Amino acid sequence: MQHIISVLCENQFGAFNRIVTMFSGKGFNVHSMSIGETENPEISRMTIVTEGDDKIIEQVVKQLNRLIDTIKIVDLTEQAIVQRELALLTVFYQKGNRGEIIDICEIFRGNIVDINNKNLMLEITGPPDKIDAAINVLMPYGIKEIARSGNVVLKRGEQAAKVVHEKE
Repeated sequence: MQHIISVLCENQFGAFNRIVTMFSGKGFNVHSMSIGETENPEISRMTIVTEGDDKIIEQVVKQLNRLIDTIKIVDLTEQAIVQRELALLTVFYQKGNRGEIIDICEIFRGNIVDINNKNLMLEITGPPDKIDAAINVLMPYGIKEIARSGNVVLKRGEQAAKVVHEKE
């Protein structure tokens, strides 16, 4: 089962590296990871999407708990969340199908951010399944490159997320 873990950590040199090293050293697979400053510039929020059963996730949380840089660990898997990802896709086009690709971009509420004689670069944002759907529809046209940001997730509304660990 896929799990979404939000980690608040100190925004200082080496914190990100220690968390990534913990994942690789313990053999935990990461599907996506994104990190950035929060409303407090001294704290970063890391969103980690990983896969495993409850015992594996419990091990992940325990290992994150041992790191000195972590402040708060929240499992957002079963929560009502807002989840977004950014994808940049470079798609080949020919004169006859450029309009079709532009129409597909509009259907997915994307933007054309670059164009040349052979390629269109599209920017699409939304939940990961929307990004996957756009890629599937555009695949027959020939996708040259894809860059995906990874998930950025916050709990929806005033609902309290399940705090797995919070340091005092």
